[in-house]
Amino acid sequence: MFDHILLVVFWIAFGVLHSVLAAGWWKLKMQAWLGANYKYYPLAYSIFAAVTMILILVFQFTMQSPLLFPMPLWAKVLAGIPVLAGLAIMLVICRKYFFYLSGISVFYKTQPDPVLQTNGLHRYMRHPLYFGTLLFIWSLFLMMPYLNHLLACIIITVYTLLGAQIEEKKLVEQFGEKYIEYKKLVPMIMPRVRRV
Repeated sequence: MFDHILLVVFWIAFGVLHSVLAAGWWKLKMQAWLGANYKYYPLAYSIFAAVTMILILVFQFTMQSPLLFPMPLWAKVLAGIPVLAGLAIMLVICRKYFFYLSGISVFYKTQPDPVLQTNGLHRYMRHPLYFGTLLFIWSLFLMMPYLNHLLACIIITVYTLLGAQIEEKKLVEQFGEKYIEYKKLVPMIMPRVRRV
C-alpha cells in the first residue's frame, strides 16, 4: 500500500512543480536571475517535465497493484478505440504546438508571435490536448482497471481541470476580447458535436 501512497505523492508533486515552473510570477523570477540565458528556460522546463513524467509512469506501470474489477476481452478491445483516439488527439496537438511549447524555438532566429488557434480541433473545444489526455487515460484504465491507474487518473483529471482554469486566465490576458468571444462559442474541454 505504501507504493500507492508514494504514487499519489509523486503525481501531486509533479502537478504542483509543473504549475509553479510554468507560472508567470516564477518566470519573472527566472528572467531576473538568468538574464539573457532565460531563453533556454522553456527548453530546460520541457526536458525536466518529460523526464519526471517518464520516471513516474515507469514507477506506476511496474508496481504491484490490485485489480479493481475484471474486464472481459471484448470490453478491453472496445476500450482500445478511445485509447487510440485520445492518443491521436494528443499527438496531433503536441505536434502543432511543439515549436512553441518545447522551447526548441530558442535555436531559431525568427520566432513568430503566438496566434489564437480556432481551427482544426479548436473549432470543437478550446483545450483539445486536455480532452485527448482525459480520453486516453480513462480508456486505458478501463483496459487495465488496477488501483494504481485509478489513482493516477483521478489526480491527473483534477490537475487537468484546475490547469485548464489557470490556462484560461492566461489566454484572456494574452488575447483579450478575441478569446472572450471564442469562449462564448466553443466549450472548454468536452467537444461540441456541432461545428462552430
